[in-house]
Amino acid sequence: MAVAKRSRLLNRKTTTALGWIASHIVLIGGSFLIMIPILWMITSSLKSEADLYIFPPKWLPDPPLWRNYIDSMVIYPFPRYFLNTTVITVLSILGTLISCALAAFGFSHFRFPGRDAVFIALLATMMLPSTVTLAPIYVLCFKLGWIDTYYPLIVPNFFGDAFYIFLLRQFFVGIPAELKDSARIDGCNSLNILWRIILPLSTPALATVAIFRFMDSWNDFMGPLIYINTSIKRTVAIALALFQHSDQHGPSPNLNLLMAVSFVSLVPCVLLFFFAQRWFIQGIVFKGLKG
Repeated sequence: MAVAKRSRLLNRKTTTALGWIASHIVLIGGSFLIMIPILWMITSSLKSEADLYIFPPKWLPDPPLWRNYIDSMVIYPFPRYFLNTTVITVLSILGTLISCALAAFGFSHFRFPGRDAVFIALLATMMLPSTVTLAPIYVLCFKLGWIDTYYPLIVPNFFGDAFYIFLLRQFFVGIPAELKDSARIDGCNSLNILWRIILPLSTPALATVAIFRFMDSWNDFMGPLIYINTSIKRTVAIALALFQHSDQHGPSPNLNLLMAVSFVSLVPCVLLFFFAQRWFIQGIVFKGLKG
């Protein structure tokens, strides 16, 4: 009996180890396939333009041309475009976190007549495509004198977003009510409860909202295309599109320089997710469990 038991235990451990190895092989292989375009972008950014059209293609540049990154920043004032995009993105994240946290706290903390109906109406706005509201918002911004400014790209974020309000509200509801009641007994008002109790416990959800808003603002193409007219006020997304279709250096753009500046524009997104992935995954998991 003891021998049979040890045999079953050994078989179970062997099966578990083989499953672990097989799953990791599949995950590593899938990750490598996903990384192939990014690796090609990096190697292409270090090649000369002639090496890009060699067949069969060479993966490793010989020698690597690091000056491509400097040249790509000279053709257009990309440092200024990165600064413009950073300003818009940071203020958009700040506005989204403030407005959505306050609205979500109101829906989860206060009880008032028609609260559920207002919340349902808020969620219903998510079904409106952006193309439907594009013209009215443009007319409003035109009458306010906001055309060719960053206000249309920043100010709307201070008025909340239905999806982010829903995400934060679902997280706030899962926080035990005893904590809020204890804070109320200790003399905290509603804003103090939000600042001292709710927000510190909601770091994963707030990080998730910040990452989503960063991706939306950093990669936004339609908004700057519509509202920004002055060349010096352009964002990275607009500059990349113009660079791609530019005939400044011939009938086609320098693809090696385009790959270089495209990789530089990709780095902030990768770094943000790399350093915030722990909070991002926690926010997604907790929202799914508590929703």
